[in-house]
Amino acid sequence: MKRLIYILPVVAFAVLAAILFYQLSQPKSPDELPSALIGKPVPPRDLPALDAQTLGFDPRDFATGHVTVVNIWASWCAPCRAEAPALAQLSTNKDVRLFGLVYQDNPQTARAFLDEVGNPFTRIARADGRAGIEWGVYGVPETFVIDGHGIVRARIVGALSDDDKYTRELLPAIAAAKS
Repeated sequence: MKRLIYILPVVAFAVLAAILFYQLSQPKSPDELPSALIGKPVPPRDLPALDAQTLGFDPRDFATGHVTVVNIWASWCAPCRAEAPALAQLSTNKDVRLFGLVYQDNPQTARAFLDEVGNPFTRIARADGRAGIEWGVYGVPETFVIDGHGIVRARIVGALSDDDKYTRELLPAIAAAKS
């Protein structure tokens, strides 16, 4: 009986350690992580313009009755370059406003990137680390769909260059945000 008193804690520890190890060994992709913003208003922060050539945005810019898509990108991001044609296509949709949020990037480098791949955005703001935390950014590119009342309706992780992301995720999210 005395042995059982000593063995039971060791067995319990081993079982707990095995469960924790199993949980830690499971790969987690950022697109599997849910966004805390879904169903909530956009973060209450005014974001400064990238440069003098564009306008930044603030929460009031999302409550105008129009669906807005916010694409978070950076010049150093290779998938952001790959999704440029999809964003250019989206910018032709007159029912949707496309805003860009430059994440942790130099304004001159970001402007050079836009000059090279094209600028599909009607507004472009800069995000520092604090704004990235408020928006729940895990990496770039990420895209948020916001309804006409300023409520975040969807988050899409990864480049929109993947046809599945564009046609099976983004377009349905935009349609749902319109209703």
